[in-house]
Amino acid sequence: MSSALERAVSELNAAGVPDAVVDARYLMAHALGQSSALLSARHEGMRLSEAARVRFESALESRLQRKPVSQIVGYRAFWNQSFRIDGHVLDPRPESEVLVEQAIKSSPKRILDMGTGSGCILLAILSECPEANGVGIDCSAAALATASGNAEYLGLSDRAGFLQSDWFSRVEGKYDLIVSNPPYVSESEYADLDPEIRLWEPEIALKAGESGLDAFRKLAAGARDFLLPEGELMVEIGRGQARGVRTVFENEGYAEIRASRDLDKRIRVIGFEWPSSAENRC
Repeated sequence: MSSALERAVSELNAAGVPDAVVDARYLMAHALGQSSALLSARHEGMRLSEAARVRFESALESRLQRKPVSQIVGYRAFWNQSFRIDGHVLDPRPESEVLVEQAIKSSPKRILDMGTGSGCILLAILSECPEANGVGIDCSAAALATASGNAEYLGLSDRAGFLQSDWFSRVEGKYDLIVSNPPYVSESEYADLDPEIRLWEPEIALKAGESGLDAFRKLAAGARDFLLPEGELMVEIGRGQARGVRTVFENEGYAEIRASRDLDKRIRVIGFEWPSSAENRC
C-alpha cells in the first residue's frame, strides 16, 4: 500500500494538485472503507486487495481531473457532522462555520435558509438549537434532494423542511432568523477560481453578476417581508465585499447589528435588522 500512496502523491504533485499527501491518504482510506485518521503505518505496510486497488485507482483518476475529494468520497465534515456532497451542491467551507456560530448566538426558533444547497448551515444550526425548526430554500431540485437526505441522515427531518423557490417567490410565514450563504463571486473572479470549484461545483451557486452583489440585492429586497419583529438577517460575504454589501442593505433601509470575522481576520458574516424590529424594542 505504501508504494501505491507514494505513486499517487507523485502523480498528484505533477498534476499541480494542492495537498497531495493529504488527498492521497483520504483516497486510500476511502478505498479501504475506513477513516483517514485510522490510516496508520501498520496499514501502509499491507497489500491492497484487488477491489481496494481498483477503488483507489478510480478515485485517484478523478482527483487528477481536479474533482474535489468531497465529491469523490461522497461526504464533507462540517460543524462536527458529515454531510453528503455531490456535484449539485457547494462543498461546505470552514469559513461558513462563522455563520453557524453567529446564528446559534441569536437562539433562533424559526429559521429560513436562503440558498440552502447541501443544507449544512441550516442543519448545523438546528443541531445546536433543539427548540428550533427551519426551512431551506433553493432553486435546484437536485440540491434540495441532497439537503433532504442530509436531514434524514442526521435525524433532523422532523424539524427541517425544504422548498424549491426562486428566492422568496414561494416563501411563506415569518422567521426570527434568515441566514444565507448566497452566490457572491463576480464574473471576473469566476474565471480565476480553482479547477475544483470552477469545473465541478454548480455555477449557479457561485456567480452573482459583474460585481458579485446581485444575490445580496435580491436578499435585501425580499427578506424584510419575512422577518419577525426583532428578527435578524445574517449573510456570509466574500473577501473585500463588506463595504459593497453594507451599501446594498443600507440603501434598502436595513440597520447593521453585527459583523464577524473569520480566522483570517476578514469580515465573513454581517447581520442586519429591518427598522421596524428596532422600533419594537424601544
